[in-house]
Amino acid sequence: MAIDIKTMFFLGLAVVLTGVGKSAFIGKSHSGGKDDPVLQYIVNNSLREHPVLTKLRLRTLEDPWSIMMVASEQAQFMANLIRLINATKAIEIGMYTGYNALSMALAMPQSGNVVACEIQETYVDIAKPFFKEAGVENKIDVRQEIAMKTLDELIAAGEAGTYDFVFIDADKLNYDRYYEKSLELIRTGGIIAIDNVLWSGKVVNPAPSDLTSQALDALNKKLHKDQRIDLSMLPVGDGLSIVIKR
Repeated sequence: MAIDIKTMFFLGLAVVLTGVGKSAFIGKSHSGGKDDPVLQYIVNNSLREHPVLTKLRLRTLEDPWSIMMVASEQAQFMANLIRLINATKAIEIGMYTGYNALSMALAMPQSGNVVACEIQETYVDIAKPFFKEAGVENKIDVRQEIAMKTLDELIAAGEAGTYDFVFIDADKLNYDRYYEKSLELIRTGGIIAIDNVLWSGKVVNPAPSDLTSQALDALNKKLHKDQRIDLSMLPVGDGLSIVIKR
């Protein structure tokens, strides 16, 4: 059967778009995207990883839950945002083994401070020696308690409107609550970065039984309409929303 040039063009376009839809730009270089040559090209030609960050990343990859670690390329992007806005006060909601907390602390001046929320003692114990080795342990205030309690404590201490940057990467069902508290704590012009907003694509028409995807989808739609902020959703890692408080 003969195929005319116009048909060939649209068939070729369909193949290209299919490839884009499967792109590991949505993925992490250390997990699902590790076999994607384009993503690895990005890492190989842009990542400038501090030696202690490299050591912590390799240590974290030994953990059974290493998929939770922020991708190195994503952490570097957020560190550059911190430099761009001259951030000196940040909060991380969900520290895990501390890779991104360390990245943020390294991007800040000596007077900088990162409040890192993590409830699991095992992960805190992994993180702290690397903070010390990098010489930034004085910049990272680890709060080993429920994150909402820490956020409420910061607000009660009169710190509302004083933070420059917040990274939300903890239990997804509480993302909306974390967002509202973060918006209260962040200054005008400050940034809230929200991880996993694409959730491996499951936020697109999420199943009624998938409460996590439902919650993330609801938050994404809320942010889109929220006139208190400016917004970009990026296909970085597992999806990253950048929120700027107006």
